[in-house]
Order: sequence, then structure tokens, then C-alpha cells
Amino acid sequence: MEFFRNTNIDFLGKKWYFLAFSLIFSLAGLYSMLFWHHIPWGVDFRGGTLVYVRFSHTPDENAIRSELDRAGLRNFKIQRLGAASNNEELIDLDVRETSEQALDLGKLKIIQALETNTPAGKTDLNNASFLTIKNYLMDKDPLHIGPDDQKYGAEAQAIVDYRDKVQGGVLNSADQLQAASGVDRAVVASLPDVFFVSDFGVRNVEIIGPQVGSQLRTQAALATLYSLLGMLVYLGFRFEWIYGVAAVVTVFHDTLITVGFFSLRNIDITLTVIAAILTLIGYSNNDTIVVFDRIRENIKLMRREKLSDIVNRSINQTLSRTILTAGLTFLTVLALFLFGGEVLRGFSLALVIGILIGTYSSIAIAAPILVAYQDWRIQKGKRPAAMAGRAR
Repeated sequence: MEFFRNTNIDFLGKKWYFLAFSLIFSLAGLYSMLFWHHIPWGVDFRGGTLVYVRFSHTPDENAIRSELDRAGLRNFKIQRLGAASNNEELIDLDVRETSEQALDLGKLKIIQALETNTPAGKTDLNNASFLTIKNYLMDKDPLHIGPDDQKYGAEAQAIVDYRDKVQGGVLNSADQLQAASGVDRAVVASLPDVFFVSDFGVRNVEIIGPQVGSQLRTQAALATLYSLLGMLVYLGFRFEWIYGVAAVVTVFHDTLITVGFFSLRNIDITLTVIAAILTLIGYSNNDTIVVFDRIRENIKLMRREKLSDIVNRSINQTLSRTILTAGLTFLTVLALFLFGGEVLRGFSLALVIGILIGTYSSIAIAAPILVAYQDWRIQKGKRPAAMAGRAR
């Protein structure tokens, strides 16, 4: 199947337009990484506390920011999780301390900041632990059976299970527990004496130390570097060294624009985004090799032609294959981006950007580098390089 037959597009004739496009986006991303948002490392790489919060109503993110600011918290990020009807938010606190106590304190500050208008001397039932509820019941003894650890432990567990598993982590009022299986009515009636019900519940907390984040940053950088070096060695051995240089420059260009986009939009770069970038390095390299292989074959068949004409011919001959492969892959990752949810949003966004830029760069960056190198050798009065590569 072919979309294009016998095309004759002068891609190299438009190289200055391609160069301008690449320079604009590369420099914009580089400026953002150096002077504006910098590289927006996710909590996986910088360390910190992630608090997953569910509200009983549609949350007002501006109000949440104001409350966190008022509590003295800085450098936090707020992100909606899932559909708006879920009423869930992810609060990312950028904590640089190395102690576990400092990270726990950051978590408590977030909870305290969100608990506005707290009744004096009362505990939030939506965020109370099993142990807190059980200890209260044993002290209060609403069933008049004495401090029965087993009985009140079962009552406390039934309350927590109903709150977290049935009501999604948030109770609108203590009266909802009347419908909870395994909770005595006398127990429910006694809860307002010590507990109040807030409009949110913390569903999960993830804490990552900055030392672990630093190690992950180093490993991510090394993984990317090793993949680029491996590509350079392979293409230098399989073709000629200039092919390897062109491919590495192309992949560096793709990575710079992708990471630059994340920096410009201030979107966190997480482990899944790094996985997507490594995937794109292989994808872009594969597309580039297809063009290079056709150039090598045509050089043998068109020895009397100018290299620029051979490169143009090769790109046009592989254009249909490029559009088919890249188009189908792009549709797949676009569906993943649109319907994959928040967990895969960064991963799929990196793939969407990378496939577009990777396909573009195989045509507009990699191949012209070969011609530029040949022209440079001619200007220096050197014999044109043999570009055919090693025999297969």
C-alpha cells in the first residue's frame, strides 16, 4: 500500500525553513530549561511528598492554592486526577529535606492547611486512622461493654472500610455510617462528640527521599547517554561515521525539543516520560536508518548524480513508508493520550510530540547533514567522502 507514488518534493531545497523551525523550538526549550521553568523534574527525581486527595464536592484549585500559601507551603503543584466528576486532586509538595520526619511534616502541613474551620478539640473523621477511631471507642465505651479491644477494633475497621471502600474515602456526614454494615448505632451516635467531618479525605500518600531522586536522575541521564553512544557506534560500523553523527544529532534534536516542550509547559518529567524518551530514541533512529539505507543503495545505482539529488530521491522513495508507519503509530499514541488517563498522560504526551518531531527530523535534519558534510569537504578542497557505507 502506498499513499504517494513517484513524488518529487525538493526537501533539501527547503532546508533553511526546516533549520529555522528547529532553531526556534530548540532555543525556546533551551531558554526555558536554563532560565525559566528549568527541567521540571517530577517527584520521582527530586524527592518530595505526593498527597492524593478526594473532595466531597468539585474542588476549587485557586482556593486550595490560597490555603496552602497561607499555611506557609511553597513550590507545590496541584493537578486534577481523572475525570472532573471524581473530585480528586494530586498535591505535589517539593520538599528538599533529607529526613523522613521532615517529609512527614510536609504531609501533615498539607492536611492541616486544607482543614479550615476545624472545631476546637475535634478530629477529622475523614482523615482519622483505624487506631485513632479504635482508641476513642475503647475510651468512650458507647456499648458499655468495657474496653473490649476485639469488639471496638471490629467497629473501627467497619467504619474505615465503609468510608474508604464504599464512600471513596470521603464521608459527607457521620450519619452516613448508619448504613454501614457492622457499625452499631450507638457507636455512630457517639462519634460527633470527638469527631467532625471535613470536605476531603487523603486517599494515598507517596514519599520519595531526595537522595533516591538524585540517583534516579543520574541513572536516567546515563541511560540516555549510553543509548546515544550505542547508536553512534552501530551506525559508524554499519555505514560510515558521518551517518552515526547525523543520527545522534537528529536524536539529540528530538530529545531537546521534547524536553523543551515539557519545560515550556511546566509539565513534570517522570520515570514514565524518561521511558517514552528512550522509546523515541529507538523509534527516531529506526526511521532515520530507513532513509540512510535507501541513500546508500541509491549511491551505488546513481554514481554520477549529485549527492543532494540522491538524498532527495531517497527521501521521496521512502516517504510513503514513513507516512504509513508514523501515521499509524501516531494514531495509537494519540488514543493513549486522549483516553489513557492521568497516569499515562506524561508518557503518551512525550510519545505524541516525539513521533511528530522524530518523523520530521529524519527527513529535515538527518539527511541534510550528510549533504552538508559532503559540501564542506568539497569547499575544503578534499576528495568527496565515500558515502555508500559497508557492504551488506
